[in-house]
Amino acid sequence: MPQVSQPDGRPEEPPDTVSTATTRPGGTGPASCSGPGPGSSSSSSSSSSSTLGDGGPVAADPDARHRLTALQGLAALSLDAMASVAYGPESIVLVLAAAGGYGLGFTLPVTLAIAALLAVLVASYRQVIAAFPNGGGSYAVARTHLGRRTALFAAASLVLDYVLNVAVSVTAGVAALTSAFPALYDDRTAICLAVLVLLTALNLRGIVDTAKAFLVPTAVFVGAILTVIAAGLLRSAPAATTSAAGHASVLADNATAVGALLLLKAFAAGCSALTGVEAVANAVPSFRAPAARRAQRTEVALGVLLGVMLIGLSVLIGRFHLQPVAGVTVLAQLADASLGHNAAFYVVQFATMVLLALAANTSFGGLPVLMGLLARDNHLPHVFGLKADRQVHRHGVLALAAVAAALLLFSGGDTNTLVPLFAIGVFAGFTVCQTGMVRHWRRERSPRWRAKALLNGAGALLTGVSAVVVTATKFTAGAWLIVVALPLLVLAFEAVHRAYARIGARLGLGRLPDPPHRARSLVVVPVSHLSRLTCEALNAAVSLGDEVVAVTVTHDTPEDRPATEALRRDWELWDPGVDLLELPSPTRSLGRPVAAYVNGLATRRPGTRITVLIPEAEPAHLWQRLLQNQRGAVVAHAVRRDTDAAICRLRFRLTAPVSAR
Repeated sequence: MPQVSQPDGRPEEPPDTVSTATTRPGGTGPASCSGPGPGSSSSSSSSSSSTLGDGGPVAADPDARHRLTALQGLAALSLDAMASVAYGPESIVLVLAAAGGYGLGFTLPVTLAIAALLAVLVASYRQVIAAFPNGGGSYAVARTHLGRRTALFAAASLVLDYVLNVAVSVTAGVAALTSAFPALYDDRTAICLAVLVLLTALNLRGIVDTAKAFLVPTAVFVGAILTVIAAGLLRSAPAATTSAAGHASVLADNATAVGALLLLKAFAAGCSALTGVEAVANAVPSFRAPAARRAQRTEVALGVLLGVMLIGLSVLIGRFHLQPVAGVTVLAQLADASLGHNAAFYVVQFATMVLLALAANTSFGGLPVLMGLLARDNHLPHVFGLKADRQVHRHGVLALAAVAAALLLFSGGDTNTLVPLFAIGVFAGFTVCQTGMVRHWRRERSPRWRAKALLNGAGALLTGVSAVVVTATKFTAGAWLIVVALPLLVLAFEAVHRAYARIGARLGLGRLPDPPHRARSLVVVPVSHLSRLTCEALNAAVSLGDEVVAVTVTHDTPEDRPATEALRRDWELWDPGVDLLELPSPTRSLGRPVAAYVNGLATRRPGTRITVLIPEAEPAHLWQRLLQNQRGAVVAHAVRRDTDAAICRLRFRLTAPVSAR
């Protein structure tokens, strides 16, 4: 049989295992129908966004108002990287403090090494954006040039990093708040969850609305950090040290040696500041046309701002000879030293708290897009590929929020519990992406391809070494969890893909089916009483089938006999032209007698298409569903489990009170 392909040449994807047909009596309610087999032919779709990699003209996009400008992209997708200046330099200082005051003198050299790696990554991801304007970052590059399994490894790395980013960003933001207001320290878990709920609600409204909401906090934070740097460079001595007063120093007393291992550990700790650099490349379709050019501008702006802030803060750490102390962040000490312990200090702390908490939005902007691509390729449930009216991957947003909430509860709102797990996945993704880009340029051989390949090759080497260093230095501190979780997540992707392949084979997707033919149809309608719902059900049944049979399950008990006799009497008085068949049940079961009767029909009437039409009332208000007896669901479950009959659940919407007659 000939194979049916999609417009892009790929075989048609297996559909969701959800089948729906809409029939409403009088247009009043939906009826969901499921036939035999695992599902129907409803297939997922990939993102409908259209972008041009060269920035040329595109057709008018009706959803343009739901896409990002370059400035909005900076606010929506770069907060993770920019906010990392609040904990990146501190992570370096905490490691170097093991070597005493002498060790702290290496803060700036380590930061410069990280800034150099940042420059390579920004340049590399500009090339990724140009080459893969449909988004996906590391996953898209690896899928095209390195094979499916390598792509899944890259995707798993990014998924883990994005989830951890939400938890780390929120806890770090709350840590900044509790540094300024110590009385809130014991309530940090509840505050973290409240911030997460706020972020989730904002992202369900759409990425553009989220970006607009974050523009002011982003501008305030960047302005505050640059002000701290400028003021600090103009001072010869700290303006104040009030915030660190009374707190114990964590500086080692007698250590003076600074070896290569300590520097590598400091470098690995500081590399947490580079997370989020890839988010823009993952979410290129979220930008307005020309999407690739806007995304590239956003990437460059991110790199410049992040580099300036990291280096500037490191210079101040050395200038003021700051020491890490328990309970107060390094950034709080820098604000104190540069601006004094006044209103400006609290502005910096509040801006840091807000942006650190909002930095989790990078994950909300990037991960749902990545999950949509994985769903398109049948590695995640297709529901993650669906978009709401505002171009929101709603299910991806909610799934990310749920997992992040679990991590926050596990960590108790403590940043140090989560930071050892951070940045490993993103560096693995960096390495895979840069390696794939080297193969991309070798195959394409566009102008200056050797220079581009050299840049990506250097990036792959640097990030590969960084990934090994970060994993080795943090392994016993919790990084082993990531090493275990990565292959498990890849196996989960593979399992989902195999399940869709089996469903597709069973449904015959990708092949022309046999011509349709008409078979005699019989519709079975379970009823328990007479009502308008029963009348609508029979109206639909006689329209659907050549023959209709109404069935009712009876129980031969004293309390049930009056209801059975009343239904029998009322049916004879009504006389709808459809026979009512009583199915006696020795137990209280509702579904099994109907399923047994349907199986008997299938045996006695081979070739007849049997449909079980189950009428159900749909209340006007959501809370009223709690009042329903769920008889229809019980019968549908039994028939679906024990027979091959098609099931049609006819929902009659109660839009107004029914007057008594």
